[in-house]
Amino acid sequence: MRKLLVLQHAPSEPLGVLDPLLRAAGFRIRYVNFARDPFAQVDVSRYGGLIVLGGPMNVDQVESYPHLRHEIEVIHAALTREIPILGICLGAQLLAAALGARVHPSPVREIGWYPLTLSSAATSDPLFQHLDTCTPVFQWHAYTFTEPRDSVHLASTEGCANQAFRYRDFAYGLQFHLEVDEALIRRWLRQSQLQQELEPLGGDAHARVVEQQTSAYLQRSQAHAAALFSAFIGRFGLRRKAVMLKSR
Repeated sequence: MRKLLVLQHAPSEPLGVLDPLLRAAGFRIRYVNFARDPFAQVDVSRYGGLIVLGGPMNVDQVESYPHLRHEIEVIHAALTREIPILGICLGAQLLAAALGARVHPSPVREIGWYPLTLSSAATSDPLFQHLDTCTPVFQWHAYTFTEPRDSVHLASTEGCANQAFRYRDFAYGLQFHLEVDEALIRRWLRQSQLQQELEPLGGDAHARVVEQQTSAYLQRSQAHAAALFSAFIGRFGLRRKAVMLKSR
């Protein structure tokens, strides 16, 4: 059975719709929840893949969350070993930082559904070819990152230029949350800590707009999620064959 390592930063930010897809593909999933064990040490060499999830902290808060430094080290090790990596929101920012990019406050705070514009490279990308241009995707972030060197730019929104990138053929960073379902979105909108982040956008009024948007866009988003994440899961077999050929 293939083993997958998941770095989690808050119980409220799980794999979402990714979980059943991974289990159906035969993965044994190990969560490391840094909210419960902030000093956990992990060895990524024991795993066939790495997923780094979102979280309420920022990459520049290493003094308050020292595990962020360790996570970048883990990502470095996965990159060196060419282990498939998927970073979501904070996870994408950590992947970008590991690749030398600068993570910084975004000029626009995005919470809710925003049209995703695909780059020309996305049309032939193994994952992003399953998305339509101007697809509304769910966002919840106040930070962004510069484009990592030697990466392929895949998507943007009007307020955030770097929404997705690929490094070589095995590592992807997604600033947006394609893994969400309706229950998870409602949970975030009602969580007291996250409600504070809604205030600059209008507080409860913005939350009601997001709920209306969710009713309109979620079904289409979940169809895209199933296609994109299934394509990512397919990369595991391709990487294993590539590594075997390389070692001959």
